Amino acid sequence: MQASTPAANASHGEHLLSLYRTMARIRAFENAAEEASRGSVAAFGATSDAAALVRGPLHLSTGQEAVAAGVCANLARSDYLTSTHRGHGHTLAKGADTTAMMCELFGRAAGSNKGKGGSMHIADFGVGMLGANGVVAAGIPIAVGAAHSAKIRGSRAIVACFFGDGAINRGPFLEGLNWAKIFELPVLFVCEDNRYSATTATDAMTAGEGAAARARGIGLPAETVDGNDVLAVDAAARELVARIRAGGGPQFLHALTYRVKGHVSVDAAAYRDQGEVEQALESDPLKLAGQRLAALGIAAGRIAAADAEARAEIEAAVAAAHAARPPEPAEAYADIQDTGAGQWR
Repeated sequence: MQASTPAANASHGEHLLSLYRTMARIRAFENAAEEASRGSVAAFGATSDAAALVRGPLHLSTGQEAVAAGVCANLARSDYLTSTHRGHGHTLAKGADTTAMMCELFGRAAGSNKGKGGSMHIADFGVGMLGANGVVAAGIPIAVGAAHSAKIRGSRAIVACFFGDGAINRGPFLEGLNWAKIFELPVLFVCEDNRYSATTATDAMTAGEGAAARARGIGLPAETVDGNDVLAVDAAARELVARIRAGGGPQFLHALTYRVKGHVSVDAAAYRDQGEVEQALESDPLKLAGQRLAALGIAAGRIAAADAEARAEIEAAVAAAHAARPPEPAEAYADIQDTGAGQWR
């Protein structure tokens, strides 16, 4: 093995710093959204009334940033993505605008879905993000359908399909992976294994050897990776995406991470042992990346600047969401499918 050179270290450092910036933006977005959902945006200098805040609990991806950043770094804008109910990080990493996303969470007309989708159904077709989904595993058949469409059309686009460990116990997992393999579709399945399915530890409800073994049983090549190590996720995703683009059919990435927050923003997660959480925080993806950046010679000031830039960007997004207008009442019936029966009116 060749020894690392200063030039190689510098190149690795710059690449990792780019990934770190993505993770810092996701972390700042989730922190701000969590505060807004609690009715507190004082930290962002905004004067608010109750109608300006994010309504309802949010499914946060805090602690899982490395999976979104590492996978999406290897996708083109023309590629597609489907997400889960915990989709802010995936959407940001795919290139969506932070202000439009925050406006969407605030239910504003300037939101990426005109304020109608909210957190759990956020989408941005402009960057290929086909949508978050409130139904566990429901993004899998959507991703497979998009991939089949791309293959029929002769498109070079691939689809990244994110889902949680709880989804592997749902019917669409088997159906989707089977269809993708039978037709050798260009899909990267990403199991974002955060160890919990809502309020239940995954190992208490999933039999057998888990996600990767089930994928291999259907004939998909599967790789397991430390989902808190953004460079490991990036390297694995790069290889799997290259196989898909070369015509290798669907691939499977099992990323082991941890859900730092509760199932939703108002969940205190009392069902977890605090020692478990504290131990998991030692492997926080931003902490690990920061340590590696320092080892690669990236100055602490540049890391701090990346954090500050992320916070400033999200502060501006929150302020813009406060200032934005809500949708007009007449817009409620736009973009709604009319079956002709008229009951929805």
